[in-house]
Amino acid sequence: MKKKPLRQIVLDTETTGLKPEEGHRIIEIGCVELLNRRITRKQFHVYINPQRPIDADAMRVHGISNEFLQDKPLFADVVNHFIEFIRGAEVLIHNAPFDVGFLNHELALLGGSFDTLEISCSIFDTLAFAKNKHPGQRNSLDALCKRYNIDNSQRELHGALLDAQILAEVYLQMTGGQETLLLADKANAAENAPPPVRLANNRSALKIIACSEQEWQEHQQRLLAIDKASQGQCLWHK
Repeated sequence: MKKKPLRQIVLDTETTGLKPEEGHRIIEIGCVELLNRRITRKQFHVYINPQRPIDADAMRVHGISNEFLQDKPLFADVVNHFIEFIRGAEVLIHNAPFDVGFLNHELALLGGSFDTLEISCSIFDTLAFAKNKHPGQRNSLDALCKRYNIDNSQRELHGALLDAQILAEVYLQMTGGQETLLLADKANAAENAPPPVRLANNRSALKIIACSEQEWQEHQQRLLAIDKASQGQCLWHK
């Protein structure tokens, strides 16, 4: 029976401030899909009108202005599409309590029409994982990019989609990188490989074609040349 693909969503948000209990809202959501540990072309990205001003400190982090968000949809306008995109997946978030807290706050503001985020998906905190893997070290997204040699030169300001894309690459490297991908490829190849073809016991003997004298001499000359170039290390010649 063919295994169900592993679907993961890397998610990040930008907000008007730090605490939803103080009335702060989400202004951007960015999601990137991973399918069997490969980044796909499927993404979810939206800017949201928070219906309140952005704190100056927050604006310095992400560079998103109040004016830019004036004509953007409300969270209520995009929530159905968002929930469908993440439903049933493992959602990877760097410092998950922050983003999950804001998302659950937005869902609660819709008057009980939606369950909490954890009902629609499972949550994996990449920051908690990084702290366990690299105790006593800096584990910010920028620090992890440096540790795993991931290019984040475009990250002059925070942006939900860009940060999700970078986090996807960090996560893959942090949890096994290309080696894990290769092992997965081998496992998939073995699972989908056709059954071996058995040769009949009464088959005809294989025909042996001997080389000519000229081919033999050319072969010996080639071995001598290799032996000379390798200072007597040609095993075929020996």
